[in-house]
Amino acid sequence: MIILAIIFAIFVYGMIAATLGTILPNLSERFHLTPKQNGNIAFAQALGLILASLAVGPLLDAEGKKIGLVLGLTLISLALFALPHSRGYRNILLLLFGLGLGGGIVVTGANALASDVGGTHRASILNLVNLFFGLGGFVTPFIAANLFSKNWIRLCYAIAGFTVITLSIEIATRMPGAAGPHSFIAADMGQVQGRPVILLLDLFLFLYVSCEVGVWNWLPRHLIAQGVPESRALNILSVGFALGLLVGRFLASPVLMHISAVTILLIASVAMVITTFLMLRTRKSMAALVLVGLAGLSMAPVFPTVLAIVGNVSPRMTSTAIGFAITCGWIGLAVSSRMIGAIAGGNPLGLQKALMVLPASAVLMVALSLVIRAILPHG
Repeated sequence: MIILAIIFAIFVYGMIAATLGTILPNLSERFHLTPKQNGNIAFAQALGLILASLAVGPLLDAEGKKIGLVLGLTLISLALFALPHSRGYRNILLLLFGLGLGGGIVVTGANALASDVGGTHRASILNLVNLFFGLGGFVTPFIAANLFSKNWIRLCYAIAGFTVITLSIEIATRMPGAAGPHSFIAADMGQVQGRPVILLLDLFLFLYVSCEVGVWNWLPRHLIAQGVPESRALNILSVGFALGLLVGRFLASPVLMHISAVTILLIASVAMVITTFLMLRTRKSMAALVLVGLAGLSMAPVFPTVLAIVGNVSPRMTSTAIGFAITCGWIGLAVSSRMIGAIAGGNPLGLQKALMVLPASAVLMVALSLVIRAILPHG
């Protein structure tokens, strides 16, 4: 039941991770939003993710994972039920901030719980449960394009309804009790977070999330600007990218039983450089589908594998360490969102140039993975 609860929570987060990119074209048209305003909306969600994952780690260590999952799912459902009633740009900013808060709590709590139950096979278990993130990301744009006829209001209500079901599962599931208030000691934060390998892993997630969520939030708009029909662009996001993440994590889980986590990070980083660059250079739908799928496949093992390494090197205050690493990832999202929106300006065609931030970040990931590999050759 604990694994099931983790899977449902991560599936919900996968759905909301793809929500903004899926509904952004409709929101932009309805409220006449510019790419810069789109960037600010993505930044608001990222800010919520940052604050939530930073603050919730100590709470999870002290009070247990269940309280975090229940709180996060409640915030998500409230934001999604309210979003169809938004009246303009500022209202959307506020609700996406709330959605980010809920998402940050859920993703930190679910991954921390998976890290606890994973034991010596953290990397494999985290990749296995996080494949349902890819499944959630597949479902959102797929049903938007093929079942709801791009009706973003129905999509919000559908995801909110499933979130409420998941909330009921989390409430009904018995989870390990809290470690107690002494499990988090503020004076020890420097020892937990100040080690060079932890700082490098945090920076790695900063760069990685810039790439992954950059695809979720911006790829449909980029494809539409290149002349791809909106429904086809959403299908490329779901069938290509989300399915690539799902399949990649399914394949990575058994591979990580035999190959070290740091080696997987290096291979994935090199593949990301190539695939993210190529996917931005094509205007053909079929080529975009294949290249976006390969990009998802290459990105698939990175997030859960980094969290597994953080868990392995942080036996004390694990939730706090994982939460801080995830926070650094969301900061990457916030920075890249503002940067992409600013570079694109008011011209949707400028997104192609702006999105070169993604392969540039992947190049830096290759360099970081080599340094981490030198520090943790058997990690």
